Amino acid sequence: MSEFHYKPAKEPTFYYIGVSTGKSSINRVFPRWAEYLGIGGTLFVGIDCKIHDDPKIYREVVNFLKRDRFSLGALITSHKIDLFTAARDLFDKVDSYADLLGETSCISKRDQKLWAHAKDPITAGLSYESFIHTNHWENTGGEICILGAGGASLALSCYLMENLEKTNWPSKIHVTNRSKPRLEHMKKIHSFINPGIKITYNYCPTFQHNDRIVNNLKPHSLVINGTGLGKDYPGSPLTDSVDFPELGMVWDFNYRGDLYFLVQARKQKEEKNLHIEDGWIYFLHGWTRVIAEVFHIIIPTSGPKFDAISQIAAEVR
Repeated sequence: MSEFHYKPAKEPTFYYIGVSTGKSSINRVFPRWAEYLGIGGTLFVGIDCKIHDDPKIYREVVNFLKRDRFSLGALITSHKIDLFTAARDLFDKVDSYADLLGETSCISKRDQKLWAHAKDPITAGLSYESFIHTNHWENTGGEICILGAGGASLALSCYLMENLEKTNWPSKIHVTNRSKPRLEHMKKIHSFINPGIKITYNYCPTFQHNDRIVNNLKPHSLVINGTGLGKDYPGSPLTDSVDFPELGMVWDFNYRGDLYFLVQARKQKEEKNLHIEDGWIYFLHGWTRVIAEVFHIIIPTSGPKFDAISQIAAEVR
């Protein structure tokens, strides 16, 4: 656990529950955003937990937020599934996505009730729409490969299944993960919502197994790093021998760290004519959707105000 000691907040406080919260750009961004959004003066505090931490730790964190008067809520990264699994009974209300996905990325309070929200299907969808052209799959027949079956990957897959028109489905979605339980969890969720998109769940205990999936993707396919590699831990889920798809798109959910997955992609950018995206837009939507919920304010997802929010963040990135 971090040096956070569950001391009662003396003024309105917003929390960030992660792994290495002190390294995030949000520590510089949030005060500027808060001033712009009219919530200036709110304290911002990081809480670091180990990956797959002791369930008792997650329950202590949620219990503290629930009971502390000035603790307004939190954004959660890296612990969305584990925290929710450990502390679900402590929440008074659970939104529909949190219930479906078995995770929470946002904790808020309303009418003295503690809410668990899963915002990733919304934020993943907004980020995806920012660079994927309309009717891309219909026009190209490309595939999607999602490396990692954690919370963000599950959220994006759910967004695709619930929002894409049948005429614009990818020809196939491949999901890989280094352990089987997350794949089984994802498969179970998809059984309730998949309208018929072809999807494979691939147990890939080594990076070489991931390579084999990526190496066989069709042109115009999308390859996504949905793992913590490159942010929480150095490296990439692929080896340097990977062969990205021609005219493909490469997207890392992460925006900070060594981002070695994107280093690998850039080496093939010209040869394969790749479009490369990091997780910056995901970062913007992820935080603004949670801030809007926790502080009960309206923050647009596009237009002049969102552009101003983006510019503020870019200036201190």
